[in-house]
Amino acid sequence: MAQNTGTPGKGTGSSGTDSSRNSSGTGTSRTGTGAGPLTLAEFRALYRHLRSTCATATADRGALETITEDVVRAAAGQVRSGRTVTLAAPVETRQTADNPEPAGHRLVAPAKDEATARGLHFARDRFTMNVHGDADSHIDALCHVIYDGTMHNGVPVGSLSADGAHALNIDMARDGIVGRGVLLDIPGLRGTRWLEPGDHVTADDLAAAERRQGLRVGKGDLLFVRVGHRRRRDELGPWDAAGARAGLHPTALEFLAGREVAVLGSDGNNDTAPSTTEGVAFPVHVLALHALGIHLLDYLQFEDLLPLCEQEGRWSFLCVIAPLRLPAATGSPVNPVAVL
Repeated sequence: MAQNTGTPGKGTGSSGTDSSRNSSGTGTSRTGTGAGPLTLAEFRALYRHLRSTCATATADRGALETITEDVVRAAAGQVRSGRTVTLAAPVETRQTADNPEPAGHRLVAPAKDEATARGLHFARDRFTMNVHGDADSHIDALCHVIYDGTMHNGVPVGSLSADGAHALNIDMARDGIVGRGVLLDIPGLRGTRWLEPGDHVTADDLAAAERRQGLRVGKGDLLFVRVGHRRRRDELGPWDAAGARAGLHPTALEFLAGREVAVLGSDGNNDTAPSTTEGVAFPVHVLALHALGIHLLDYLQFEDLLPLCEQEGRWSFLCVIAPLRLPAATGSPVNPVAVL
């Protein structure tokens, strides 16, 4: 995504931000410190550095290679209370400022005369969805990002055709992604309800959240970074998230590469808008998917998980991510489930 190509849900949008606040002022936050705007040259140097230092950057399955059978068995040991909770938001079927192409859902049966007729009839429905929009929870396959004419690990774009993606598609995760989930709560770290659109999370923020929450992100972890996007949307209403949203600073990907994280998810898009990087609209997507082979989960929700973590006094859990079986797709709607 080196350029904005007009892909629905992944546009750069306007340069302004939605400055509305919670009336109590609790929605405000300080801007992430320790990392400023990046020039294109600085971004390319960061890209090359991550590619050269990350052990899984050229692996066939990308960072999923870090989730070994031993990692899964250890993750199963995270289960204590047995409580389960979704990390997905309900699918949106209404048009809003951040969802100009909402998912479609309608009943196609029974017909009106069938509904009251004697005998057996079925209720049936049909769904349509722009998978990579700015409202619905979804997972990005490694083929989702094209940068400098290639996909992850140099795979040529010729593997993409009108009938689908024939390499690096979401079928790579057909057996599910199961591991230790870790939630880092950045608004909790900063003492605010959410990060304002345009704010960003730095590597220092991630390390500080670890210390505050008493854990350490490790190899093969499924890392979830809360910026409070969903809480802000619930309380203040939808806004043009394509043009203004909180996310990670590109240099925060050094933290993920150093810890050998397998998956990154956020309650926003993972990328800040407006972009912090000259000439690159989605630098975090480029670094995660293209450089490091880290699958991304966008627009999750952690407002159900957050109180459970606070009640139990721990921020790690068994997590199961099960994309749909869409063999040639660039992503999938997703409903990750945390098991505490």
